[in-house]
Amino acid sequence: MRNFIQPGNSLAIAVPYATGVSSGQGVLVGALFGVAAVDGVQNAMIEAQTQGVFDLTKEPALAIGAGVRVFWDNTNRRITATAAGNFQVGISTQAALAADSTVRVWLNRVPAAGA
Repeated sequence: MRNFIQPGNSLAIAVPYATGVSSGQGVLVGALFGVAAVDGVQNAMIEAQTQGVFDLTKEPALAIGAGVRVFWDNTNRRITATAAGNFQVGISTQAALAADSTVRVWLNRVPAAGA
């Protein structure tokens, strides 16, 4: 097929954060969410994984069950279970205790409940 570009498992994106991003951190650019494959300063072009399962920083003191839709809190740059004001990025694949600093997330843009 002549118009095929790439599989899309990772994409080159410009780092949107003034403090930059470290490898393994979530990155949100518009409606595109991925996990940084490398460190990068603001506006640098980096590769971000857009598919897969990742351990991502979560909201402190928040327990998240397995199979829960999770959202990216772009202000605090972490995973939360709160939909309002945040961007849905996937589903938790394992339960995370309130004391845990990360939650395992399958990147999957699923429709909102009932959609």
